[in-house]
This record gives sequence, C-alpha cells and structure tokens, in this order.
Amino acid sequence: MSPRVPPPTSLSTGSKLTVAALLVAAVSFAVQMAAGVTDTPTIPPGLVALLAAAALVAFLPGRSTPVAGPVAGLFNLVAFTVVSAADRLLDPDPASGFIATWFMLAALVTATVSGTFTTLHNYRTRPSATR
Repeated sequence: MSPRVPPPTSLSTGSKLTVAALLVAAVSFAVQMAAGVTDTPTIPPGLVALLAAAALVAFLPGRSTPVAGPVAGLFNLVAFTVVSAADRLLDPDPASGFIATWFMLAALVTATVSGTFTTLHNYRTRPSATR
C-alpha cells in the first residue's frame, strides 16, 4: 500500500496563470461594457462564466479543476465570434473599448491554453487515489 499524497496547499503556476487570465478577461469585459461597445444583458453570461471559472480554479481542489478556464475561455471566444464583435479589434473608438477588447482576447486565449496544459499536467504527474 502506497502512502497517501496530501492535497496541494497552494495553486500550481499553471492554475495561477489560468486564474489571472480569467480575471484579466473579466475586467476587460467590464471595461468594454462601461465604454458602451457591447450590447449585453443586465447580467452578462460571459462575465459570469469568467468569474465563476476563476473562482472554481482558485478555490476548488482537484486535478481537473483548471479545465474550467478553457470552458469559460472557449465560451467567450465563441460568443465573441457569434455576436460579430471582431470589428472592435480594428475600431479604435473609443480607445478604452479597443484596448479592453485586445486584452480580453489575449486573456481568453491564455486562459484556454494554460487551463488545458495545466489539466493535462495534473493528470500526468499526480498519482491517482488507490483503493
């Protein structure tokens, strides 16, 4: 019988990067809303998804928890495409909305990639529970 491995006491670097990227994306989303470049409902599902995913990755232990980053990231990237928001990447007016759009896009890609690699890394390096 092998000894039990204690749960990690702090977030891995990949999980920290995923949480940071999700939070940057959420702030960028809010800046776009404040700049008036988005037509979102009162409670925007994209923003809720980003904040919920960041909370899950930050506070819920588990090897598969970082997969919340790619789920929220891809959800928002698909929504970005579906609502035809790509024009915001080329229109610098207002500047705050333009900059926030670029930050959000970079953060969503970062959250998607880092969350995917962190989850894969967790499954390859941590032993599974024995019976």
